Amino acid sequence: MLEASGRVYGFYRDGFKRMTLGKTLWKIIIIKLVVMFAVLKLFFFPNYLNTNFDTDEQRADHVLEQITRQAD
Repeated sequence: MLEASGRVYGFYRDGFKRMTLGKTLWKIIIIKLVVMFAVLKLFFFPNYLNTNFDTDEQRADHVLEQITRQAD
């Protein structure tokens, strides 16, 4: 089992080492993901709890209330 997993690892390691265009494409994909998630977090997911509540106790009470409230 261990020998087979070593061969699989070696197969992928050698494949990624030999890539030329693929390395560039992976870099572009990773950069796009980082930018996309950074923008999404900053603009679409503001820190609601820190903005609207002053203490940890108030934040915890609000979260508990939201989790346990009955559906309308």
